[in-house]
Amino acid sequence: MKILWLADSALAPDPAQLLSGAQEWQVTRSLGEALFELEQERDAFEACIVCLPLTEDDAGVVVEEMLRVKRALPILFIRDSGTAAEAVQLLQLGAYHYFDRYPEKGSITDFLARLSARQGGPPALRGGWRQMVVGNSPAMEKVTDMVALIAGRRSTVLILGETGSGKEVIARAIHQASPRAAKPMVAVNCAAIPDNLLEAELFGHVKGAFTGATNARIGRFEQADEGTLFLDEIADLTLDLQAKLLRVLQEREFQRVGSSETTRVDVRVIAATNGDLLERVKQGKFREDLYYRLHVVPIRIPPLRERALDIPLLVQHFIRKICDQEKLPLKTASTEALQRLCQYPWPGNVRQLENAVEMAIVLSGDRTTLLPSDFTLPAQATPKLLDMGQAHIISLPEGGLDFEVVIGRIELNLLEQALERARGNKKLAADMLRLKRTTLAAKLKSLEALTCGQAK
Repeated sequence: MKILWLADSALAPDPAQLLSGAQEWQVTRSLGEALFELEQERDAFEACIVCLPLTEDDAGVVVEEMLRVKRALPILFIRDSGTAAEAVQLLQLGAYHYFDRYPEKGSITDFLARLSARQGGPPALRGGWRQMVVGNSPAMEKVTDMVALIAGRRSTVLILGETGSGKEVIARAIHQASPRAAKPMVAVNCAAIPDNLLEAELFGHVKGAFTGATNARIGRFEQADEGTLFLDEIADLTLDLQAKLLRVLQEREFQRVGSSETTRVDVRVIAATNGDLLERVKQGKFREDLYYRLHVVPIRIPPLRERALDIPLLVQHFIRKICDQEKLPLKTASTEALQRLCQYPWPGNVRQLENAVEMAIVLSGDRTTLLPSDFTLPAQATPKLLDMGQAHIISLPEGGLDFEVVIGRIELNLLEQALERARGNKKLAADMLRLKRTTLAAKLKSLEALTCGQAK
């Protein structure tokens, strides 16, 4: 894989520090030089990495000119201390990916290998299923790689993730990428069907099996024969149904409710839950043998707050989807609106984002640009520590306390939380706390000295 490397030699890292021997690179120091090399060997370069301190206008020129020469060229920007706002701008301009800090050698090598596979790999890696998984963040790249890896297998898959994170989307992507794609995929929400009806729903029933069973009916397993059965909220199954599900997974056969005849099926099962199944096993609420039978290939879907870089792509995807459904002219989200969306924690995950985009389209009326005011978002939860409605935030001991030290510990705790969430990126942590980067660094130094001094 040959990489076009556009960088400032005084500021950017040596490409040899980030790329492995599997990649060949051509170093350029200016846009003009990079365009010349690209025009000379258009088909040779599979990606471009940009390590320049550019303004938004300059970055726009870089993207526009390179895509003019090679339309499908993936352009990756690398920053030492990037921000979500800058990521939004560059992705809007057409960049393929944005690293908000210098990546480790292995991570960028793996990323480029996956990129190469998608550009020229086998059809299963380039198929329509890839369009279903929206996002280029490292967290979603791992999910995409897992889908491509396991799609052709028969193994049972367990998808883990918070409510609204997109578990069913990933299940459908697995089915679409598999040899079973031409066969049905049947989805069942185990939490939405009463326990006394769920067995008949899954396995079917014969006529007269119970009150109201006036006709025989095949169940979801038979409907999904030779295809895929998606069991959402699997943790809500009763212990009795868990035993019957275990038998189907092991023996590939079951009995309809009210029948003694055995029915065989060839079904791939994908299960999903937003809870901790292992904890339910410890509590005796979930069978341990079924847990390990389901936990053959686990896939964790990251919550939206852990992949904020995917938000611009998701917003664009939902705008296009909703405008097509409603037969409206295509709209776009302003940079300011995207910045606001990237800073919101999204407790309802991707589902909440889609609903917010739909409401914004309605509120925007005839405007073609969605503004921050079009997005109605619930107020972010206030940390309990700052909840002034509590009777006491901190109890004052009889002997008093050192005010500066206590307040310092509170401040230090907030700073450390921000740094952890920003993965050590001080600029991003400062943005979260509405501080300047220099102010955050100075506070860290003084607060650590204060609290350490008190500890001694």
